Amino acid sequence: MHSVKLTMAKILMVLFVACGLQMSASAQENSPYSRYGIGDLTPNHNVFTRGMGGVSAAVADFITLDPANTNKLNTYLLQPSNSNGINFTNPASLSSISNTIFDVGVDVDYRILKSTNPAKKFTSANTYVSYLQLAFPLATPKMKKKDIGWGMSLGLKPVSRISYKILENKRNLNINDSTSTLYEGSGGVNQAFVGTGLKIKNFSIGINAGYMFGSKDISEITSIVNDTVFYYPSNYADKTTFGGFFINGGIQYDLPLAKVGKDITKNLRLGVYGNLQQSLNASNDLIRETIIFDANGNQYQLDSVYENNVKGKIKYPAMIAAGAVYQDANWMIGADFEYGNWANYRFYGQADQVQNNWTVRVGSQYFPANQNKPGRKYFNYVKYRAGFYYGPDYIKTNVNRPEYGFSIGTGMPLTSVKRASYSGGYVVLNTALEFGSRGNKQTNLRESLVRFSIGVSMNARWFLKPKYN
Repeated sequence: MHSVKLTMAKILMVLFVACGLQMSASAQENSPYSRYGIGDLTPNHNVFTRGMGGVSAAVADFITLDPANTNKLNTYLLQPSNSNGINFTNPASLSSISNTIFDVGVDVDYRILKSTNPAKKFTSANTYVSYLQLAFPLATPKMKKKDIGWGMSLGLKPVSRISYKILENKRNLNINDSTSTLYEGSGGVNQAFVGTGLKIKNFSIGINAGYMFGSKDISEITSIVNDTVFYYPSNYADKTTFGGFFINGGIQYDLPLAKVGKDITKNLRLGVYGNLQQSLNASNDLIRETIIFDANGNQYQLDSVYENNVKGKIKYPAMIAAGAVYQDANWMIGADFEYGNWANYRFYGQADQVQNNWTVRVGSQYFPANQNKPGRKYFNYVKYRAGFYYGPDYIKTNVNRPEYGFSIGTGMPLTSVKRASYSGGYVVLNTALEFGSRGNKQTNLRESLVRFSIGVSMNARWFLKPKYN
């Protein structure tokens, strides 16, 4: 294994490049469900917790020390959860950060869309940057002596994506003709945020604050099919941009189950996080036009009516989640319950086809290394994860569609134990493979998902003065 030397300049350069990729990337999954609400919700978890089914409410760094190991090599790579990444889901976990961490995630998903009536199948693949984060500890040596932890993070991540293109052909009895309608949409929601977490003894509290922004561009192009009369197609398009400040928070509480001196060897952590209902300022442009297509399929405008810069509000609903995690030197086992009040979602005062939803998540991580006899085998230092989730989709159709899936993952160190103990810096590669589904046999339109996620967590001991014995 090779070590990676990190510098602030390199990390900032990667951050700016990745931000450009994040903002310019366009989703290609063509999910018809993304036309409702704010679109398809992206996972609100880092790659580490996705491997455990998304369990994250009570996840934070947890260090166990072997008192016989005087050089304390296990402070770094020999930890069951330390260095896995930044848990941005619950900002209270930031209080446990001990190193400066740069964390980036990339997703590759493959979607299969099946309909029973008519019997058709559609597949698509998509790659996008899932999140970008930088976190660092703020606690001074005096604070640490008093068992006080303090950390801070900043980052950028998507909240949802809108991407669909659907052609519907049907007989319109009102005009006694056939119509062909092309529904198309693009956009999504993103968050740029700053978070901090403070821990005093066993209690941690944290907040994330930042700016939520995005767009929703939708159009309906309708053509009337008649054997004798020619009708020009019509286009109804709405282009909406929105943004606003947001804040969410979380708490965590540790219940030590076993100790060796001052070091906790077995721990139960409880966690809660969530946000209140928030309002986003929106600006909408409406277009109603008659169009024509040339032989090459290019669209031209014949007549139109515009209404620009229509101001309004988008209500983003309140959400809450609670969970618990048990941890010891080799195991992490946890469960979460999430609830979203999507029935209160409003777009310019109008409700949409969304509903309140809940999700249950269960997951675990196994770390095979023996802290007393670490050994030299690489796979002893790999962390193995698995989990699942289940609950109704927040999008409401004529049939209640469940959303469920299971995942597996790994946390693989890319830095040797010797190098990590010497420099205090190390790199971890987190992976997660998720198999999910929206709908069941009673659902006419069923969507299956295979998502592979890669996260790189680069840790460095910045801002610390070297000491010599």
